[in-house]
Amino acid sequence: MPQLPAPAYPDDVRARLEADAKDVIARYPDSRSALLPLLHLVQAEEGHVTRTGMQFCADVLGLTTAEVTAVATFYTMYRRGPSGDYQVGVCTNTLCAVMGGDAIFETLQEHLGVGNGGTTEDGKVTLEHIECNAACDFAPVVMVNWEFFDNQTPESAKQLVDDLRAGGQVSPTRGAPLCTFKETARILAGFPDEREGAVEASGSAGPASLIGLRLAKGEVASPARVVHPRAAGAQGEQPHDPSPAEHLSSHDAPQDTSASDPAHPAGPAAEEGE
Repeated sequence: MPQLPAPAYPDDVRARLEADAKDVIARYPDSRSALLPLLHLVQAEEGHVTRTGMQFCADVLGLTTAEVTAVATFYTMYRRGPSGDYQVGVCTNTLCAVMGGDAIFETLQEHLGVGNGGTTEDGKVTLEHIECNAACDFAPVVMVNWEFFDNQTPESAKQLVDDLRAGGQVSPTRGAPLCTFKETARILAGFPDEREGAVEASGSAGPASLIGLRLAKGEVASPARVVHPRAAGAQGEQPHDPSPAEHLSSHDAPQDTSASDPAHPAGPAAEEGE
């Protein structure tokens, strides 16, 4: 059956959101570009993107609800149903998984008594496995409301969720103490974090991520040059530095084409069916 129209926000809520939306839209030369932050704005209102929130975005941007829904359902940062105050995401992509991410995720499922996407009965924690968060040099990584908790173990992850549920102040590896998911969504919409000291404590890349930059600036000694093993001869000759014309791998060597080698034109070497 067709869904009924989305219920409207109360008048006071809509008036407040319209004022915030006007501020967001003014940042962009094309109002449609404001859709992503506006979805964060309505997510900050109820903790997830509701049909009412999507209708609001459509109204203020002059879009159809189908256009808004297409965006809201594409990005995983937009929640489509009620969830906890703290989104605890365990990276289970390749490197984090083999470094212990899979074990952390299994441990937390058992410890919290929820499955992937499940929320604890107290409404504090929603657990999910997530894709790479570009912190592979600190694997395995857990994220809470998109803040990094590096080099985790099953035991440290259990302590982390216990602290979140107990209401204690929890600080990520890099950055200011955590705020709730609704507060995080408002910050992602482009509004300032008004907590005292939060901006000054904002995070940055960790030392392992910055080592290349420090090398380029000459701040640390250059490491010994690693010579590709193919540079050594078959009879145990000493490795040598390849000249620019040499290629250490056949994958990056120039390949003959029909233009450069007319005797061997590109195409299948056998008749169909052979």
